[in-house]
Amino acid sequence: MILIYQIIYTIIVISVSPFILLSAIIGKNRIRQRFALSLPSDSAGKPRIWIHALSVGEVMSALPLIEAIRLKYRDKEIVFTVTTIKGLEIARKEIGDRVKIIPMPLDFWWSIQRIVSHINPSFFILVETDIWPALITCLSDKKIKCFLVNGRISPRTNKSYKKFLFFIKPVLNRFTLCMMQSGLDAGRLLEAGIDPDRIITTGNIKFDRDWLPMQKEERDTWLNKLSLDPDDDIWVAGSIHKDEDQIILNVFSRLVPEFPRLRLILAPRNIEESDKILKTSQETGLKSILKKDLKDNRLPYKVLILNTIGELGRIYGLAKVSFVGGSMVPLGGHNLLEPASFGCPVLFGPHMHNFVLMSELLLAEKGGFKVVNEEELYASVKMLLEDPRLLGITGRSAKQFADKHRGAIKEVLRSIGQHVDGAIVIL
Repeated sequence: MILIYQIIYTIIVISVSPFILLSAIIGKNRIRQRFALSLPSDSAGKPRIWIHALSVGEVMSALPLIEAIRLKYRDKEIVFTVTTIKGLEIARKEIGDRVKIIPMPLDFWWSIQRIVSHINPSFFILVETDIWPALITCLSDKKIKCFLVNGRISPRTNKSYKKFLFFIKPVLNRFTLCMMQSGLDAGRLLEAGIDPDRIITTGNIKFDRDWLPMQKEERDTWLNKLSLDPDDDIWVAGSIHKDEDQIILNVFSRLVPEFPRLRLILAPRNIEESDKILKTSQETGLKSILKKDLKDNRLPYKVLILNTIGELGRIYGLAKVSFVGGSMVPLGGHNLLEPASFGCPVLFGPHMHNFVLMSELLLAEKGGFKVVNEEELYASVKMLLEDPRLLGITGRSAKQFADKHRGAIKEVLRSIGQHVDGAIVIL
């Protein structure tokens, strides 16, 4: 089946080759990157450790893992590949001074051969998702061990696996080990017919990220930068998707008369939506502004649209209450740990199938609330703002949730070490 996959890919590439050639000639760097035509000029000496992540979420998951691997394999260089432009920006900002970062090319056999030869990996780690059939096949054929770390299988992915089992099963069975976030994820791989000896449950490495508390100096800096006052009640709604923005703004509009100091920081998942959300907010009658339009004159506002990359994680530290998006619409939710790590109560919607265990653990620790609709969101935010004691208890429970479930990376390193230590492959 992989041969058919490669033939189809080749036909597609040949059909658009004039465009590819023209783009490469006139200097469109993204096209060159996607076909591995702009790889760094350095050549691999010793085999390197290759870690790959798809986009921003997977990059953030990979950060503590990369640091742990750097400590364990001090004599080896790490190459970190990332698929999306936003993911690359975050990776370069966070760890660009410590590991080599390369854009991931398309899963086209020619591009894959080029990047595999360039990196010369001793072993390969895939973080969470983004299965590349040609890449995994190429590495496996070269006897290079492949590890899936922090693996998760959403209901949608599970349906796709069942539909294309004849294709995906041979690819997944080429992994040396699939280290899954939960027993549910591991069970879905078993249902797909993956070799049980290749599947273990290690927990979620997101819990192992070092969460820096927000000290007074940093808080004051952020408040000044965002034209906010220490007495403001700040609600941070992060990773908000289409249709969720209207729900958030509706709830906020209802709360403002009751809580005059309430301010909303709304962070869209796709910053391209920022202008549209700003217009919607203004039409609701709320004084609103984009983060990039803030000046030093501290213009007053009720709603701030966060149209910048890489700041939400720290801005959660300003919040009295938080909401994590992708959960009021059937997209599967986003990481609850960032607000929880600051001791901030976390609210989320009913659609958390990408973070089932994480959301269940948060509820079990009483660190937040699941809200199924706009009315419940309004009631929950109002309840927390009205009751400082409940706000404090829920926030402390959220922090306890974030701290309690660490340890997955230790298990991941132990499992990888059992398979690779002392077995270095040179191409």
